[in-house]
Amino acid sequence: MADVENLNSVPASEDTEYGFKRPEMYSTNIANSITSYARHVFVLYKTPEAWLSHVEEEGLPQRFATLLKDRKSDLLVQTKLNVCEGGGSDGDVLIFPDMIRYKGVKDTDVEGFFEDVLVNGKPWSSGIQEEISGTFVFVCTHASRDKRCGVCGPVILERFKQEIDSRGLSDQITLKRCSHVGQHKYAGNLIIFCPDSAGKITGNWYGYVTPDDVPELLDQHIAKGEIIQRIWRGQMGLPGGEAEKVHEQKVIPNGNGVVKEESKGFTGGCCQGSNGVSCCQDETPKPEPIKKEVKKCTIWFQPLDKEELYIGAAVVGAIATIAMAFTFFKRSG
Repeated sequence: MADVENLNSVPASEDTEYGFKRPEMYSTNIANSITSYARHVFVLYKTPEAWLSHVEEEGLPQRFATLLKDRKSDLLVQTKLNVCEGGGSDGDVLIFPDMIRYKGVKDTDVEGFFEDVLVNGKPWSSGIQEEISGTFVFVCTHASRDKRCGVCGPVILERFKQEIDSRGLSDQITLKRCSHVGQHKYAGNLIIFCPDSAGKITGNWYGYVTPDDVPELLDQHIAKGEIIQRIWRGQMGLPGGEAEKVHEQKVIPNGNGVVKEESKGFTGGCCQGSNGVSCCQDETPKPEPIKKEVKKCTIWFQPLDKEELYIGAAVVGAIATIAMAFTFFKRSG
C-alpha cells in the first residue's frame, strides 16, 4: 500500500544518521535493559514540540520529579516518572499498573497528591480517582532530548494510528507521545501497558522498533499477550536480572530438538528467598566425600548408673550360684 510505504519512510538525509537505517540499529542485545520498578506515573503536560530537553526541569513535571528524588525512600514501590502530551488535559496524572487517572492536578496540589497517592497508597483526598481501561501505548517522540527519538517516534506513531483504525480498535487502544524513556540509541522506543493472558496489567518496553513491527505488536503482543523477543527491552514489575529469565529461554541442540541449557545432571529448581537469599536446590547433588573418623570406646561402652550395677551384680551372682549347684550335683551323682 502506498500509504503504508509513506508512513514507513524517513527522509534519506536523516534515515542513515537518525532513522531506521542507522548503523547502531540491532547492534546490541537490548533484553533486560531497563531497571527494576513497579509503578509508572505519567504527567500530562503540553506537547512534545514545547518540551525542554529535560522537561522534568519545568512546571508541573519538575514538582513531581523533585519529590520523587527527595522522598524516594518514602515510596511504597520503585516508581518511574514520564511526561506525555496533554491534549487539552494538562495536569492529569495516569498511574500504572493501577490503571487510574486523576484530573487537573495543579502545582500547588502536587505535595498533597504525592503524600496521599504515592507515599501512603490512598486515593487523593482533594480529587476523584477514575479507573481507566484498555491498552495504552506510549511512544517516545522527545526530539529536543535526542533527534533519533524525534525522527523515529512520529513515524511509528502514525503507523500505529493507521493499523489501529484499520482494525477498528480506536476505542480500545490509547496512543500517547511521551518524553525520554532512556537509551536514545534504541530508538524507536515505546512502552505498552495492557492486560496479559491472566488479565494482569503489564508494562512492556520495546526498542529498535520500526513501523514494520507495528502490526506484529498489535496482533501478537496486544491481542495475544505474546512478547516480541527480538525488540523486547524488559517488563515493569520484574526484579533486576529476572526479566531475561522469564521471557527468554536459552536452548542448545540435543539432536532431537532442543533442551534447556542447564548444568549436567541438574533437575532441581530455584526460588528467591527473603533479603535476596537464594534457596536453589539440586535434586541430584554430587555425593559428599566420606570422612574417616576414629571412634572412641566410650561410644560403645556407655557408663552404667548405680541401679544397673546392682542388677548386673545380682544376675552374675545368680549365674554363679547355678553353676556351683550344677557342679556339686554332678559330683554327687
